[in-house]
Amino acid sequence: MARAGALLWDLRRLCRVLLFLSQFYILSGGGSFSVEPSQPLAQSDKDPGPTRTFTVVPRAAESTDIPPYMMKCPSNGLCSRLPADCIECKTNFSCVYGKPVTFDCTVKPSVTCVDQDFKSRKSFVLNMTCRFCWQLPETDYECSSSTSCMAVSCPRQRYTANCTVRDHVHCLGNRTFPKMLYCNWTGGYKWSTALALSITLGGFGADRFYLGQWREGLGKLFSFGGLGIWTLLDVLLIGVGYVGPADGSLYI
Repeated sequence: MARAGALLWDLRRLCRVLLFLSQFYILSGGGSFSVEPSQPLAQSDKDPGPTRTFTVVPRAAESTDIPPYMMKCPSNGLCSRLPADCIECKTNFSCVYGKPVTFDCTVKPSVTCVDQDFKSRKSFVLNMTCRFCWQLPETDYECSSSTSCMAVSCPRQRYTANCTVRDHVHCLGNRTFPKMLYCNWTGGYKWSTALALSITLGGFGADRFYLGQWREGLGKLFSFGGLGIWTLLDVLLIGVGYVGPADGSLYI
């Protein structure tokens, strides 16, 4: 009986030893399954071989944008009629004012023009009058307008306008320049309408209300046109243009 108990104890001890060895074997990685890579992959891990470095050189961007001045330049037109933005000229500022003068000019890139014989040219002679751009007649340039000044005032008010020479007009100096101009704008009021209201409904201040003069209109309304005297005066003043819109603009 004692021997059977000792044998059972030895078996338990042997099982514990085997269990410990099996756990140690698994933890050490011996029991994990792994698929060995193929030979080329193992070779690449050990010896990656010679490497090649590729340098990407950016390709020069092909410019397909049309220059802004090309919108003003007619194709195969007369060289002498090209706008000033399409050509470059060797000007001489020592010319005599008001006298005819000739300058050597060349067209800008991408611009094509012809001479009187319809032959393509890159260089040509331009005939013009010796004068600066700010000395041109008023019909040769366009100026900005202003609605913040009084067009009907004494003395007449002026404002600083930015003027730009028209495309086909050639001159010396800057093609954009400031200039003092008289206030000359309209708010949409018609002289004929104001005069008609003054004659027919002037006793009720309709003419003054139409011109935007509310205080004078109320005065005429509650005084019945100043008993007719104010009405007659407004007919004369509006007729000669002395009384105008309240915003200081001109009649249409």
